[in-house]
Amino acid sequence: MDDVRTDTLIIGTGIAGAAAALRLSDNPSHHVTIITRAKNAADTNSSWAQGGIVTRSLDDSPELLVQDILEAGAGLSSPKAARILAEEGPELVRSVLMERCGVRFDHDERGELVYGLEGAHSVRRIVHVGDKTGDAIVSGMLDALRARPNVTLLTHHTAVDLITFPHHALDPIAVYEPIISHGAYVLNRQSSEVIRILAGHTILATGGLGQIFRNTSNPRGARGDGLAMAWRGGARVVNAEYIQFHPTTLSVRGAPNLLISEAVRGEGAVLLTPDGNPFMERYSPEWKDLAPRDVVARAIHMEMLENGYEHVYLDIASKRSPEFIRHRFPQLVESCTQFGIDPTRDLIPVVPAAHYFCGGVLVDEWGRTSLTNLYAVGEVSCTGLHGANRLASTSLLEGLVWGDRAARDISAHPTEPIDNARVPGWVYRGDAEPDPALIEVDMTTIRNVMWHYVGLVRTAERLARAERELRHLWHEIEEFYRSQRLNDALVGLRNAVQVARVVTFAAQRNTVSRGSHYRADFPPAEFRPTTMPTNRMRG
Repeated sequence: MDDVRTDTLIIGTGIAGAAAALRLSDNPSHHVTIITRAKNAADTNSSWAQGGIVTRSLDDSPELLVQDILEAGAGLSSPKAARILAEEGPELVRSVLMERCGVRFDHDERGELVYGLEGAHSVRRIVHVGDKTGDAIVSGMLDALRARPNVTLLTHHTAVDLITFPHHALDPIAVYEPIISHGAYVLNRQSSEVIRILAGHTILATGGLGQIFRNTSNPRGARGDGLAMAWRGGARVVNAEYIQFHPTTLSVRGAPNLLISEAVRGEGAVLLTPDGNPFMERYSPEWKDLAPRDVVARAIHMEMLENGYEHVYLDIASKRSPEFIRHRFPQLVESCTQFGIDPTRDLIPVVPAAHYFCGGVLVDEWGRTSLTNLYAVGEVSCTGLHGANRLASTSLLEGLVWGDRAARDISAHPTEPIDNARVPGWVYRGDAEPDPALIEVDMTTIRNVMWHYVGLVRTAERLARAERELRHLWHEIEEFYRSQRLNDALVGLRNAVQVARVVTFAAQRNTVSRGSHYRADFPPAEFRPTTMPTNRMRG
């Protein structure tokens, strides 16, 4: 396939990337190219979102949502970002998702929207499509995009690296210029060739990095690809230590850590020890089972660690009727049933797992990164909204809002793609097919190191051990990467070890326990400041 020239390149097909593409496609002369490493464009982090998306209910207000976001963020959330989300988000849910993309959220018998409640929300304000909300949203958005003639969707295409000047400039004088993004080198997984996609603007919408941990609710593609590419390009990264661990994923030997939505606890489910005793009141007397996710996840972790439990249990069967459970949580019933568990009758074994990356590539209110013409939206970005701990079901809305905002900003500042002759072609260094066994062993090592040393509870000794092991592994992987023929797994391995080092570095520097970053060797902050701390990392 020949090189591609496009007005805007979007890397990722989740809600954030799709929202940007939809807005940009309103201009018929603006060409948008969207790529995804997946065979199916709907295979994204967004599609896996179960609980729902925040909007505004009748007894709600922007001020109340801002208050809940700031409280959950443990003093590190940006009030400006929270205000943007609270004021613009609900209208975009209506106009983009419901009207334009035909997403039909659950209604009651009177035809009114049904609003769910989740942890740390003060009112019911979350709309959902059963427990398959993300899947319904992404499907609707992709259907709308396929009808746009100025949108090209390329599946089975893996972004390898951003094209940035002066890094890839043929003119040596470019070293004196600011770093500018001009698109990306992209691996066509069907031909195994690397092409150049040259773009006036590039939007990273690549999702999270949960796959660097042994237990995660994320799909296999969540390797931190976008974060690694941005880091190598020189973009500023912040808050990388804040990894939110979802308290409840299915714990069945040999099964993946399937997410059990927080909405299940929002509808009355309680956490129990293996001997049947509830325990959350000891950790959060006010919120109990609806405490913020970091509190619930660490409570489960401590119960397991101190008592030798393999898991704890989630009980919805004794709180709701079988009919309600089947109607409200069809995905839960389907997932559990395939592993011999009936959630309408049985207790569900659960463990915490890496779920959401609260940090990322630093962006402003329009999704602009520190690199000219490079935007980041969704989980790969850090708008400041989530602070140290994300408020449940705000991530889909953040992707929708900042995807739309990035597109509006690009439309206001059009830029022509760079001339092909100014960008070098990809240099192939190796012809040998990388050994999949070596890749899998290295990925397993990364996941184990991160889970045990950079997981829910961190100490200086654990982090130092992680830094040493990851540094050595990074050198080995870089040498391996440069001697082999590229494939998707090798690209992912290289990115995974890079972002693992970024997270570890940030966790080492931050000695304040706050939100989802918990240092057992330093007590939690007695007061939670509203100003940003200074432990920031620059690319």
